[in-house]
Amino acid sequence: PPPPAVERSAAAPGLWYEKAAPGDRRLGKVVTIAKSKKFRDNHGKVLLEGHRLIKDALEAGAVPQTLFFSTVGHLKLLPEAEIKRASLVKVKFEDIKTWSDLVTPQGLLGIFSKPDPAKMSYPAAQLTNSLPLLLICDNVRDPGNLGTILRSAAGAGCEKVLLTKGCVDPWEPKVLRAGMGAHFRVPIIANLDWESVPTNLPAGIQVCVADNNDPDAPAGSASAPRGAGSAPDSPKAPVKSSPEAAPEHEDEEGAAGIPELAAQHYYEDWAQTPVAVVIGGETHGLSPAALRLAASTGGRRLVIPVVPGVDSLNSAIAAGIVLFEGKRQLLWRHKQEDDRQKLP
Repeated sequence: PPPPAVERSAAAPGLWYEKAAPGDRRLGKVVTIAKSKKFRDNHGKVLLEGHRLIKDALEAGAVPQTLFFSTVGHLKLLPEAEIKRASLVKVKFEDIKTWSDLVTPQGLLGIFSKPDPAKMSYPAAQLTNSLPLLLICDNVRDPGNLGTILRSAAGAGCEKVLLTKGCVDPWEPKVLRAGMGAHFRVPIIANLDWESVPTNLPAGIQVCVADNNDPDAPAGSASAPRGAGSAPDSPKAPVKSSPEAAPEHEDEEGAAGIPELAAQHYYEDWAQTPVAVVIGGETHGLSPAALRLAASTGGRRLVIPVVPGVDSLNSAIAAGIVLFEGKRQLLWRHKQEDDRQKLP
């Protein structure tokens, strides 16, 4: 940790800060280490950069450890009561430019305790618009895709996001940048093995998956699904839709040990209450465990039809399409129930 603060801020008299020497290698090393996954895992700390991300974190209840800023004006944009808890270090903007991963650095970096979803205070507007809609990310390894998926989950009003062990660390700087504050608007439970996923789901939930297998091909004879929301392998094959019928033998598996799931288009009725959607990464796709979980809950495969010749959709785009369709269906069902209650 930096030495005790030695100067008082004229712009914010209640704040004291340390004034670091230009080019302080010790501080540069601290920031570099704070970017690493090893540091996040071993010390339970994360590095956040920029006003929006840091303000979102503070408002959600994340605990700041150290804030690096280039001008005192940066501190005026943050809640004083919260940043008083941190060590404040004033550094040259040139140093922050050296440490920053941003194309246009803002002059503000912070080291925070790794947020605990059970202790976070998510925005009231987010909570009041939350739906019984959950997202499970399976093998999403691209940082930009995961950050964008988290933004869609927050925008759709997901109740919770679960990340399996095959996913990239959500607190990696690239994921944080792509998430644009979504990390502090929706609970994220990361690094789960498939055995512990059900314990983080509500009772009676139905789990659906988005994948790119040909709906008419036997699941066991097909290759493992590559990604979420991709086109069927045979574009001309019709998708069989039977929302009301669960698979006759949910425990019956193909030669590859993958259970068979009924398939339907994503825009057909599937969003029961509550519901979870599994999105697979583009390279490794869905795990057999994801398909087994879906089969055990009477879930089905959701297919986003694309024009012939287009192999697949980006997993983040597919997630947005399916989540917002799930939101539409849940709100429509809620409206129907309200209308029935109003009838004499």
